[in-house]
Amino acid sequence: MSQGIIIVGASQAGMQTALAARSAGYTGSILLVGEEPELPYQRPPLSKGFLLDKPGQDRITLRTEDFYAERDIGLRLGTRVSLLDCEARQVITTGGEKISYQGLALTTGARVRQLPVPGAQAEGVCYLRTAAQARDLKARMAVASRAVVIGGGFIGLEVAAALREKQLQVTVIEAQDRLMPRVVAPPVSAFYARKHSAQGVRVLLSTGVEAITTTASRVSGVRCSDGETIPADLVVVGIGVVPNSELAEQAGLACSNGIEVDASTRTSDPHIVAAGDCALHPNPYASTPIRLESVQNASEQSRVAGAVLAGVERSYDAVPWFWSEQYDLRLQMAGFSAGHDHYVMRGDPEQGQFSVFYFQADKWIGIDSVNRPMDHIAGRKLFSAGVNLTAQQAADESLSLKSLLPP
Repeated sequence: MSQGIIIVGASQAGMQTALAARSAGYTGSILLVGEEPELPYQRPPLSKGFLLDKPGQDRITLRTEDFYAERDIGLRLGTRVSLLDCEARQVITTGGEKISYQGLALTTGARVRQLPVPGAQAEGVCYLRTAAQARDLKARMAVASRAVVIGGGFIGLEVAAALREKQLQVTVIEAQDRLMPRVVAPPVSAFYARKHSAQGVRVLLSTGVEAITTTASRVSGVRCSDGETIPADLVVVGIGVVPNSELAEQAGLACSNGIEVDASTRTSDPHIVAAGDCALHPNPYASTPIRLESVQNASEQSRVAGAVLAGVERSYDAVPWFWSEQYDLRLQMAGFSAGHDHYVMRGDPEQGQFSVFYFQADKWIGIDSVNRPMDHIAGRKLFSAGVNLTAQQAADESLSLKSLLPP
């Protein structure tokens, strides 16, 4: 079977790549191949409002099947690509079907990191990455009473908040000495630890997990590194993800913590692009190539990938941004805080509204805003405009950030 553009990974990035190719004028055939049986859907609500059936977040499908048909975008769902032959320009499915391509996009995303301890395969130990996993977790939440969340990052804390809103008894276990240690400053970590504690969550820091205890193959508790066993009838593991780069690695494409791409999303094979959670790319806001796990990156990087497949040269230079919703708090982030050597604050954590500005020497590199959306919006615009905010300006509450934007 012969196709024009093949997109492996019916993710949000995959969908956006297909639409971008069409928007850039590509008139050949496009086939979107996905391992999951679902139409492309949005992942961010899965750990937030989807678990609570919040209006607007309970339906996650991005587009209807008719939408793709109207744009002549073929769908092959529930189909796994097991082999990539770059020389023959073919992908081969587990069923043995060979599909030829002129251009190929890898939007294969990432998978959850597995918990490597005894008992981790017990009934009642859950992960959260796919829609099927979210539905399973939602069903288990309805009948559980005591939950342990392993991992104090975004996913773990968002799930913990949802569990508490459903009135479960919740314990969060984090191996590091603070929450969200890789992405926020200590004051933000401490603020969220206080918030979760005030909501009734027991937060254990600097604590490892030695085993999942079981009764008749069902989870009964979590044994910690200090010897304590915490009773549980539900365990949610959120300890990060691993990029799905095996297909690219097997084909000989350059990979290192993801599929290596250039600023135009091209891999080491000029006929193949990659985008989304699986792609390690140069980013103008980072000092080294980075792999981003965010809907912003999945959408905007894929727009570049689709255009490039259509023969329109573009580069990816969008300001990175992220967000997390926990209880009544909305954390919004722009830029990267990694590598900062000092930071300043606006607002007051005690009032539940503040922003943290990160600096590396004299360079402003990131901003985190908690319930201060105008700071976040201004921050993104300042980054886009190339304005290097100073620490003095950032700390001056009387100075409007908008006023620093060029006319």
